[in-house]
Amino acid sequence: MVILNKILHFWFIAIIFLTTTGGGDMRSMQPQAPVKGAYWPSWKESEFSPSNINTTFYTHIYYAFLVPDNITNKFEISDSTAELLSNFTTTLRHKTPPVKTLISFGGGGSDEVTKLLALIASDSKLSETFIISSFEVARKFGFDGLDPDWESPSSPKEMKDLARLLKQWRKAIKKEAKATNQPPLLLTAAVYFSVDFFLDDVYRSFPTGSIRRNLDWINVMAYDYHGAWDPSMTGALAALYDKSTNVSTSHGLRSWIRAGVPPGKICMGLPLYGRTWTLKDPNSHGIGSAAILAGPGDGLLTYSEVVEFNNKYNATVLYDIDSVSTYSFVGSSWIGYDDPISTTIKIGFAQALGLRGYFFWALSFEKDFEISTYASRAWVMTE
Repeated sequence: MVILNKILHFWFIAIIFLTTTGGGDMRSMQPQAPVKGAYWPSWKESEFSPSNINTTFYTHIYYAFLVPDNITNKFEISDSTAELLSNFTTTLRHKTPPVKTLISFGGGGSDEVTKLLALIASDSKLSETFIISSFEVARKFGFDGLDPDWESPSSPKEMKDLARLLKQWRKAIKKEAKATNQPPLLLTAAVYFSVDFFLDDVYRSFPTGSIRRNLDWINVMAYDYHGAWDPSMTGALAALYDKSTNVSTSHGLRSWIRAGVPPGKICMGLPLYGRTWTLKDPNSHGIGSAAILAGPGDGLLTYSEVVEFNNKYNATVLYDIDSVSTYSFVGSSWIGYDDPISTTIKIGFAQALGLRGYFFWALSFEKDFEISTYASRAWVMTE
């Protein structure tokens, strides 16, 4: 009860602050069904099957990931993948309540996949082949939508190619729905936390005009701001605020809105995992403390593993009000993550901005749906 009261206290502070400082106005939000999404890593199926998903807390589940063949640019579905896709949609369709299902294409973990998506987007004929194949897979296995996960196009040209691809895809969706007399497939996309950014000293900005016209919404990946790729100091995995930089969820989401994407087409990403470091000095253990290398789990622990680690080693757990994040430490081991308190405050922030909803990466990282429960309950229905 004490923890719950703290969460409600922090949440109402967040709402009051945001609605009185220009962050948003919940009263002006357009009535629309919220999106409470989550990505399901298909390679974790043996550990966390679709039948394990408690759909009470979600409205949309993303199958992650499918990748087109690099020769045909089509989705070549093996028998084992076909069985997995069929089981995914069938199981979730018959859950109570049922949820919408989308196929997520690509993923950010491979340069080869990123290059393939860039190639497909650069040529309208290759794009047509890819799009038609995406429809075939979605309809055959009963999916409700499609989710390209081309997270960070590497140049201004690739951003233009993305704009053209989305336009072509939307046009094809309308045509396919009319021809088949079926509801049009949803089209969403996973995107970088900020609308514009530098990568390898090259500036690029997402095509917000095409995104606004052609996507149902975007999933803004508001996490992985810091990790063991920078082993010199600890950092908040998904800071809502950062006084010293623009690497924060508040900056990222507002950058998308300022660039012209309506808040009702934006979903905020939430992590179900933590990033870890080994402290240089165990007596210096705050955010930004000196570190020497990755910590437990070689730099990453799922939320379930974080809870287990904290309990097993009686770790000290602290909430950081400045960044709206949580961290724990014991000895030289340090973990930055989101817990029910930080997650609940972020939900209040998202609603104050008038966002469409939120999503999690990734479902199999949960601990008894603890974070998902708090997030779902915190989202205040405004219809």
